[in-house]
Amino acid sequence: MNGSGKPRIGVFICHCGLNIAGVIDVERVRELVKALPDVVVCEDYPYMCSEPGQALIRERIREEGLDRVVVASCSPAMHEPTFRRAVEDAGLNPYLFEMANIREQCSWVHAHEPEKATEKAFELIKMAVAKARELEPLEPKRLEVERSALVIGGGIAGITAALDLADAGLEVYLVERSPSIGGHMAQLDKTFPTLDCSACILTPKMVALAKHPNIRLLTYSEVKEVRAVEGGFEALVLRRPRYVREDLCTGCGACVERCPIEVPSEFDVGLGPRKAIYIPFPQAIPKVAVIDNEHCIRCGLCERVCEAEAIDFGQEAREEAIKVGAIVVATGLRLLDPWALPEYALLGERANIITHLQLERLLSSSGPTGGRILRPSDGLEPRSVVFLTCVGSRDRCASPYCCRIGCSIAVKQAIMVKERIGEHADVYVCFIDMRTYGRGLEEFYRRAREAGVKFIRGSPTEVEPLSDGSVKLVVFDQATWKLLEIRADLLVLIAGILAPEGLEELASIMKLPLGPDGFFSEAHPKLRPAETPIRGIFLAGACQGPKDIVETTAHASAAAMKAASMLMRGYVIVEPYTAVVDEERCRGCGRCEEACEFGAISVEEKAGKLVAQVNEALCQGCGSCAVRCPTGAITIRHFKPRQVLAQVVAAVG
Repeated sequence: MNGSGKPRIGVFICHCGLNIAGVIDVERVRELVKALPDVVVCEDYPYMCSEPGQALIRERIREEGLDRVVVASCSPAMHEPTFRRAVEDAGLNPYLFEMANIREQCSWVHAHEPEKATEKAFELIKMAVAKARELEPLEPKRLEVERSALVIGGGIAGITAALDLADAGLEVYLVERSPSIGGHMAQLDKTFPTLDCSACILTPKMVALAKHPNIRLLTYSEVKEVRAVEGGFEALVLRRPRYVREDLCTGCGACVERCPIEVPSEFDVGLGPRKAIYIPFPQAIPKVAVIDNEHCIRCGLCERVCEAEAIDFGQEAREEAIKVGAIVVATGLRLLDPWALPEYALLGERANIITHLQLERLLSSSGPTGGRILRPSDGLEPRSVVFLTCVGSRDRCASPYCCRIGCSIAVKQAIMVKERIGEHADVYVCFIDMRTYGRGLEEFYRRAREAGVKFIRGSPTEVEPLSDGSVKLVVFDQATWKLLEIRADLLVLIAGILAPEGLEELASIMKLPLGPDGFFSEAHPKLRPAETPIRGIFLAGACQGPKDIVETTAHASAAAMKAASMLMRGYVIVEPYTAVVDEERCRGCGRCEEACEFGAISVEEKAGKLVAQVNEALCQGCGSCAVRCPTGAITIRHFKPRQVLAQVVAAVG
């Protein structure tokens, strides 16, 4: 502040091209703002975030002796760090800067009301100026972090992230709730659009992960608790009993052969059996048997034939605490259950109506039919196969969003069915819109048409199972305006994609937000797609939304890079928006401690008096403690009551 004790505030208004100036009368706003008390500079510029725009801010700070800066432009989530750096480069504390969002909160939402949008823009800037008067210099915090990471999920996303982190020299824990890593990709036969062998791509990465000296693999395990601690996070992992010792089992399969109990295989999606003691699939990692306690009858045959003496019915679940500096969430996805939809519920789970994942298992050489496409009802090869896309997808009552990969799956499987059964087979794809986006996929779609696959633009108005096991479909073809009746020996449902089971519970444990689609929400969809609002927690793959394998691995590597850049440095610089306690006003009631979800507050005795103490390494600045405090003794830096009230007063006059 100058000698009079009054702040010298500079206000800079961005046109953002026509995003702001196309709706808001910037010149009028500028003239109104100039008249505000303590505003000594008010200028506008077409693109304030550009280098010339930032240079203008720096010049005015030096020329006019500004000690507070307000920029009115877009969302602080997008450019607040940009303007803070500009302010700091000019020699001003970066926390003496305030931002008014007049794009998202004015021009974008009031595009058809320019007069009101202009008025609102002025009001928002007036509020920002009022808060700027009350700002205080702050310093960011440097926090040391553990040089290790936890990856939750062992599909292709988790494997990719874990390997990238481990190759960077970091210690990695990978937790997978299934008995083996691999995820959904392990169930696939081929990948689109190149029709590469899925196992040939995935298996080497699985082996590399298992042998990596920096990775500790915890399969058949679940994360039950995550809490912030100094240096990062402490995760409590539940290790479920396999009843088979991993250190002794050789994966020979003798126990599996002798087991008399058979149940439907989860890996083969119910199309084939597995034993009560089983190895999930031939390439499983770790290749260690697991006993299904629900179906095991304790006959003891497996124990008698196991030469390694690995069977151990005395195993119990145990918990293990892991301390890490960062967490990568890669929990994957699940398929929508078509039989839960009203239009298919009445059909029941018919033998010759299957999902696309079940067809993948039929196509796989390691599947229940050895790669032959056979009807589940009678084991005969179908002569006509119909694919229905968007089953449950783009449906407000089921999954209102596009699953993104269903059309490409249908094209891939249609080509493979044609190749396996022969050109004489009739293959149809019924679709709403064909969305084969991505490199090589338009050509892939053309290849399917050239191979004789018949594409019908329309959904069936009638699906009727017939007595011989076939299915009659009535479809109105929007391209030819004809009502078609098709008799399918095998009907394949391209089911929609949902967030994995248990994601709500995990989100609650980790205090992460979920989007309206049920998947994790990223910190920013464009600028921070692999980060979460919680410092040190990152997202990889389909837990953030449906993705194909290419997108999944790219997203996983991005998450790993973000985590590694933080961990390899050994510390993070965090915003100083933490709680602070006025010890004279604090009466040690403990309400703030109860409200804090991050364990950052404790009530301790100090100078013969109970007072709240804040661990700034754990504090996330959420403000819950300040709301609960009955005496106003605890506040949040940069959002203190007088700063917020100044905005309120400015808003209401």
